Amino acid sequence: MSSKHALTQHEDSMQGTKATIDLKNYEVLTFDCYGTMIDWETGVLTAIAPILSNHSIQLTDEQIFDAFSEIENEVEAREYIKYREVLRKVIQKMGDRFNFTPHPTEVDALANSLPNWQPFPDTIEALKVLKQKFKLAVISNVDDDLFAKTAQHLQVEFDYVITAEQVKSYKPSHDNFHVAFDTIGLPKEKILHVAASVYHDIVPAKALGMIAIWVNRRGVKQDSGADLEVPDLKTLADIIG
Repeated sequence: MSSKHALTQHEDSMQGTKATIDLKNYEVLTFDCYGTMIDWETGVLTAIAPILSNHSIQLTDEQIFDAFSEIENEVEAREYIKYREVLRKVIQKMGDRFNFTPHPTEVDALANSLPNWQPFPDTIEALKVLKQKFKLAVISNVDDDLFAKTAQHLQVEFDYVITAEQVKSYKPSHDNFHVAFDTIGLPKEKILHVAASVYHDIVPAKALGMIAIWVNRRGVKQDSGADLEVPDLKTLADIIG
C-alpha cells in the first residue's frame, strides 16, 4: 500500500474528534458480521414479529430489538452455549417476559431464519473494494455452520474467520479478540476493527489498544470511543478506495 493513503474522518459523518488513520500501517480489517455486514434488525424482526403476533403481543420494532438485545446479552454472559441455543433461549425468555408459551417450532424459528438474513445493500461491493487493499477477517458471535451459510451471501472470501464457537465465549470478551490476534498472526497494531456494536466490539477493541471504526448505520448520537465513525461500509470503502 502506498504511503500516501490516509483515512480521514468525513466532516458530515463525524461524531467527536476528527481522526486520521495512516493506512500503510495496517494489513488486516476485522469485521463484526451481524449488524455490520448483515442486516440483523430485519432478520430479527421478520422472525420474531410473527411469533408475537401469534400470541397477541403488540410491540413496536424498537421494543422488539431492545428485548432481543437485553435477553441475548444476558444469555451470552453465562456459561457458553452455542449461538443456535442462545437464539432458542431468546424466544423462550421473550415468552417469559411477555407471558406466552412459544410453540416448539417458534422456539426454533429465529435460529432457523439466520442463514437467510441478507447483507445490507452496500456490503458486498464495499467488501470487494476493501479486499483489494487488505486481508479480511470476521470476529463474530455465531456458530461455525451458521456463519458458513451467511458467508455465501457475502460473496467475498474471508482470509480468517473467528467465531464464538471456536473461542467458547462471546464478545465483548477479550478472549475472542486474543484468538483473532493469534489466528491472524499479526500484532494488533496492524489490524483495524470495523463494527456496528459499541458494546460488543468498539469498547473491547479500544480496551485492547486497537484502532476501531464504528459503522453507525442507525445514526445514533453517542460517544462511542471509536477512532472513526462512518454511516455504512460504502462510505468506508469510498474513503479508502
